[in-house]
Amino acid sequence: MPGLPHRARRAGDDYGAPAEPNWREVNWREHLHQVQVDGRSVNYVDYGSGSPDLHPVVLIHGLGGCWQNWLENIRPIAETGRRVIALDLPGFGYSEPPADEISISGYGRCVNALCDELDLGEVVLIGHSMGGFTACETAIQFPQRVETVVLISAAGITTSDIVQQPVLVGARVLAALGTRAVAQSHRVVVRKRLRRPLYASFIRYPDLIKTDFLFEITQGSGRPAFNPAIRAILNYDFRDRLPEISVPVLIVWGSEDMLVPRSDASEFERAIPNARKVVLGDTGHSAMMERPRTVNDLLIEFLAEVQGPPEREEDLGAAATRGAQASG
Repeated sequence: MPGLPHRARRAGDDYGAPAEPNWREVNWREHLHQVQVDGRSVNYVDYGSGSPDLHPVVLIHGLGGCWQNWLENIRPIAETGRRVIALDLPGFGYSEPPADEISISGYGRCVNALCDELDLGEVVLIGHSMGGFTACETAIQFPQRVETVVLISAAGITTSDIVQQPVLVGARVLAALGTRAVAQSHRVVVRKRLRRPLYASFIRYPDLIKTDFLFEITQGSGRPAFNPAIRAILNYDFRDRLPEISVPVLIVWGSEDMLVPRSDASEFERAIPNARKVVLGDTGHSAMMERPRTVNDLLIEFLAEVQGPPEREEDLGAAATRGAQASG
């Protein structure tokens, strides 16, 4: 059940505490770009020059999300010397819908193609919810592309029941806001009576999250891919292929996740050979938004542990293409 307001006082000092350095100090328009992938425009943020000795990081949002879901994480990761890319998946945020039907395998190909276009070489993939599903799929299709993976409340295990869950009401309302309502989303997020029904399905204590951050993540609402993406999640099962992921994987979960049960974290850990999990107490579906400082510390520590020399795009050669062909 959602976190009750009177319990929020016991959530801890790190719950909702903005990360440092603060994203509000950046003119993000200067870092926004568009690139053509399969003839469609994909919107992304490119932040940090990045050391040639460190793998770039690609951040993949979840269902109904947008690149802004990672605002509390981009700068802290970039401060470690890494180039950070956060994209809007096709049909979400300000990326055009794909030419073909939306699918998890298609999203995996899109992530790989974006890496090709930006000449990223070998990368770290960090995915939340459906973005975690996509990160795993990318690692399966294109194993040479991926140095390591971080899954935050990833979909892909028991998400076959997701449409039946009443807690999706808030996400569906956000998806239905439409362009005009999103333009007035500041009026929505400042009204605390609306916060809980809109956000409590994926943020345990919405009242503890800064209003301007809620405003930013709401900007990705009202986009056309929401319902097709739900169908894509429901219609794809890759559990028997998870053992193919051979790279190190960190699994981060909220103990009170209402959308994807914490038991899924254990199943990911069991199925992926080189995986380990961390469960954060009194946290919902969006740990990187709810406890950004704690999650950033976990990410940075993990990436320092698994750090190795990155392979360049020219080193990958045709390997990624072969991976795509092999996976159909």
